[in-house]
Amino acid sequence: MLAFKVTTVGASSGVILTKEAMARLRVKKGDTLFLTEAPDGGYRLTPYDPEFARQMALAEEIMHDDREVLRALARAMEPARPRHRQRTSSCPLDRPLPAG
Repeated sequence: MLAFKVTTVGASSGVILTKEAMARLRVKKGDTLFLTEAPDGGYRLTPYDPEFARQMALAEEIMHDDREVLRALARAMEPARPRHRQRTSSCPLDRPLPAG
């Protein structure tokens, strides 16, 4: 367990994270941390946005439930593939030499 002291930062209060804490949280200077309530009534400090996680879970559920519709939409959005044409060249060096 790591312990931190609340300190004054300008006109606010803050917590200084040690290098070890930042490494464990996998954060760097400038990252945003979220203080969330844990099911046991405590709190959790995490770099993961719980609202974003909720939105992603909802998106995954929709993509799973509507996968056939999404496949059809993806096929409809594919650009038309160009047909291959025989190459014609106006360069005299590309023409066969006369027999003789």
